[in-house]
Amino acid sequence: MTLRADHVAGAFFIGFGLLVIALSGDLPTGNLSMPGSGFLPKIVAVLTIFFGAVLAVRARESKVFATLSWVDAQHAAMVVAITAAGIAVFEWLGFLTTNVLLIFALLVVIERRRLLPATGYSIGVVVVTYVLFVYALKTPLGTGPLGF
Repeated sequence: MTLRADHVAGAFFIGFGLLVIALSGDLPTGNLSMPGSGFLPKIVAVLTIFFGAVLAVRARESKVFATLSWVDAQHAAMVVAITAAGIAVFEWLGFLTTNVLLIFALLVVIERRRLLPATGYSIGVVVVTYVLFVYALKTPLGTGPLGF
């Protein structure tokens, strides 16, 4: 059997889904009329496992893994590093500040967009998201040292 790109991707998604199930095992599932906090993670994990398996089964349509080009590895590593930095400072800076800085850094550093449009887009996306979560969904979001 030839190892193909979708074999690796499918195995990753299956493993990730199993990890989510293992980590969310202590959360109550509840029932359909009153779902618990573990309901959504388990549904998403099961779907991730299912689609990872479908991807692995249909792998013959993808490129051979050994022939893949890794020219985008640096780009992907920068995205992971910026996202990890955002995760690390989330509790300290809060939702608004962290996400504005995260989107701004992704746009300016990685995508090389101009400063003014990147600033406007970053602020706009985060404000819309904040309004939807806090006012429409009544979900509290993390606040930073300045209270937002």
